[in-house]
Amino acid sequence: MFRRLKEDIALVKEKDPAAKNGLEILFTYSGLKAVWSYRVAHWFYRHKQFTIARIISQRARNKTGIEIHPGAQIGSRLFIDHGMGVVIGETTIIGDDCLLYQGVTLGGTGKDKGKRHPTLGNNVMVGAGAKVLGPIEIGDNVKIAANAVVLKPIPANCTAVGVPARVAVRDGVKVDQLDHVHYPDPTMQDITELRTGMDKLRHEVDFLEHQYELEHERPAE
Repeated sequence: MFRRLKEDIALVKEKDPAAKNGLEILFTYSGLKAVWSYRVAHWFYRHKQFTIARIISQRARNKTGIEIHPGAQIGSRLFIDHGMGVVIGETTIIGDDCLLYQGVTLGGTGKDKGKRHPTLGNNVMVGAGAKVLGPIEIGDNVKIAANAVVLKPIPANCTAVGVPARVAVRDGVKVDQLDHVHYPDPTMQDITELRTGMDKLRHEVDFLEHQYELEHERPAE
C-alpha cells in the first residue's frame, strides 16, 4: 500500500512541474484522489458488490469532479492532470503510464452493446477536452490533441488532431511533447483546398462566358 502511494506521488512530481512536495500532492491533487477511490470501487465491482462500488465512485465524482466507472480497467501509473470534467466509461480499458487532462471523455456512442468504450494502450496522452468515443482501440504512445474527437482507431506512435480526429504524425517522427496550440487543423486544410478549387472553377467559368460573348456578339448595324 505504502509502496504504491509513494509511486503515485513520484508520478505526479514527474508529470506536473507545479507540484512542490509530497504533502501538497497528497492533500490537493483531485486526480490522485479519484484514482484512489476508483481502486477501492473497482475491488467491490469485481466482487459483484455493484451498488457499493457505484456509491464510492459517485462520492468521488462529487468531491473531485472526475467520474470513473468502477467497471473500467485501468493499468498502472495513470495520471489525471487537473481532472475536472473527466469521464471514464464502464468498459473502458486504459494501459500503463497514461495521461489525461481536464475535460476528457472516454465514452460510448449510444449504439454499441457489450464493449462500448475505448481501449487505450500504454503511454497514451489525451489532451484537454478531447473525446474518444466508442469501442475503438488507441495504440501505444499515441498523443491526442486538445478538443479532438476520436471516432476511429488510431495506430501506435501517432498524433491525432481535429474534429473528427485524423492522424497528423505517424511512425518515424518523434513527438516528445504535443503543442496544444500550434497543431495542424485538417478541417481548415480541407476548407482551404475547397476554396482554392472554387476560385479556380469560377475563373474558368468567367473565361468561358467571356469567350461565348465574343463569339456571339452581334455585328453593329
